[in-house]
Amino acid sequence: MAPIKRHKALIPTSRDHHHGLLLCWKIREGLKKGISVQRIKKYTDFFFETQLKPHFAFEEAELFSLLEKDHPMIQRAMEDHEILTQLFQEKKDIESALRKIEQQLQEHIRFEERVLFNEIQVVIDEEKLNKIEKIESEIITPNPDDWDDKFWER
Repeated sequence: MAPIKRHKALIPTSRDHHHGLLLCWKIREGLKKGISVQRIKKYTDFFFETQLKPHFAFEEAELFSLLEKDHPMIQRAMEDHEILTQLFQEKKDIESALRKIEQQLQEHIRFEERVLFNEIQVVIDEEKLNKIEKIESEIITPNPDDWDDKFWER
């Protein structure tokens, strides 16, 4: 698949998506290496609070509002956010939740990158996209690799 030409206003969000895909890889690596699900969960909790919550809030408030609220792609993305939030908050069957997070988050990111963002780039004018770029540039989150227990490197 050829690389997608991303509008400059969406590049920071795509960078966030790259970190999300790395989270999926880290979960897979941790489980494959037999790392305690509690150790992996601590990292996914950190990632959810510091990366995904602000990312979801930005997308829902700024990006998704560029299209109609009842647009099927927006509805799907919102449903994905809700499902993922529930999975990250799961306290009982953590291993199952981690496996579902890895799969669901990867599918969600691929959908946004390959389908939703392409739609936004086609139908939204340059001026609106440039406003989004300014808003996102003001969001500061810690580096997701600022975590002492790098279980995925073991």
